[in-house]
Amino acid sequence: MAQTLWIDVEDLFEYARSNRRPSGIQRLAFQIYGVLQAQYGDSGVVRFVRHDPARNSFRCIEWAEIAALFRGLIEAAPSANAASLSTISPHPPARQFIRKAVHRLPESLRVPATDALVAQEVALRAWSRLIATSIRSAIRSPLRLARHRRHDSVGAAASRADEFDTVAAAGDVLLVLGSPWSHPDYASLIRRQRMRRGLRFALLVYDLIPLRRPEWCERGLVRLFRSWFGGVLPLCDQVFAISQATAADVESWAQEQGIELPGPVIPIPIGTGFDAASPASLQRTPRLPPPGSYALIVATIEVRKNHLLLFRVWRRLLEELPRDRVPTLVFAGRIGWLVDDLMQQIANTDHLNGKLLIIEDPSDKELVSLYSGCLFTLFPSFYEGWGLPVTESLAFGKPCFISNRTSLPEAGGKLARSFDPDDLQDAYAKIRNVIEDRADLMRWEDTVKREFTPVSWSTTVEALLQGLRQPLAAVTDGVIVTPPREALISAHHSEG
Repeated sequence: MAQTLWIDVEDLFEYARSNRRPSGIQRLAFQIYGVLQAQYGDSGVVRFVRHDPARNSFRCIEWAEIAALFRGLIEAAPSANAASLSTISPHPPARQFIRKAVHRLPESLRVPATDALVAQEVALRAWSRLIATSIRSAIRSPLRLARHRRHDSVGAAASRADEFDTVAAAGDVLLVLGSPWSHPDYASLIRRQRMRRGLRFALLVYDLIPLRRPEWCERGLVRLFRSWFGGVLPLCDQVFAISQATAADVESWAQEQGIELPGPVIPIPIGTGFDAASPASLQRTPRLPPPGSYALIVATIEVRKNHLLLFRVWRRLLEELPRDRVPTLVFAGRIGWLVDDLMQQIANTDHLNGKLLIIEDPSDKELVSLYSGCLFTLFPSFYEGWGLPVTESLAFGKPCFISNRTSLPEAGGKLARSFDPDDLQDAYAKIRNVIEDRADLMRWEDTVKREFTPVSWSTTVEALLQGLRQPLAAVTDGVIVTPPREALISAHHSEG
């Protein structure tokens, strides 16, 4: 790697402001961050940045801050109340009105108006911090040494903010591995860095669910994601995807929108499991069911994940089989959006008379225990970008039922058993079979333990770096010149 790789991590900090536990996106991105840091952090070739709204630029951030933030997310105690309805917290009404007003302006005025609003917000926050700091300072009467240390810390922070502006150079890569679509005008931020510094821009895409299946998303997210993706995709010098299904989705959507991609979208292999989720961290808590007594789905409880199908399957199982032969159904995950009817049905049946257990916001240690103790797992989702719970289940040696849609057959391979997520009878028959035929379930589990091959996160990073070594763009006299599409395709095939 000859150039510096600048990785935008602002979305992780934005996510942590309103969420107690990481979702799959944050987990996946952090694993890649960690490998890049371990391999290249000391060399300075890989750098992490956050947004600097006052400059409409970026500022450097130390790895220790990122690691501490993520550690706080995975170690957070489970929340007592239901989680928020989306991974993006809603803005106050006044701010929503202002944002809508700005987006109605002509495009020539939209960017400067956004810059002005962002700068105003930064200034207000700065004044708030100044006032709060002044009050604390007056109350605590700090010693001179403490004042010097604080001054040095502020100076170091300012130096880091300047560092990106002075070090970033033409040919460097700005890489986005997370979910920055809550930024009011991310395309403007990227466009500025490409034009002023000659940076190349690379993006990892998880899925296009808000565009392809908006009926399964909150309306605000659909508008937000459409605006963000439509703005940033034309600026990409390289696009990665977490599955072949997502890569095909991106290429198809770009063609429909008349957006010419710089080359083929590259699907990368996704690592198996997470550092925090190891058998050594097994922890049983009072809210977990006894090992061997339950089937498990690990997913946010939202309409797209198709928990309703499992609710209906289990209701029928309880009607047709003796109660003691039906394992408890465990929903492990926060309560998401568009599931009010399902939650009401669950409540009305008294959680299927105790045969359905909801474990909200499970900790990583609880997840390890849940995977380790289940009979099998289920993932009947209608639409996925990859399917981390599928590979997690297989990594724990647990059989997994999946839907036969989008990326899930990629994730499960020949070791998972699939059904049509729209076909209640298909799902019911296959699930009932393994409940009644425990010998078949044991043979299936033995096969999973014997044949599943985990993928290391180093393999994921290697695939990313392989893609970034392509001749994405050249910079001549400050002007970005993208190589012909044929050259990019040729380079991709010669390296693959």
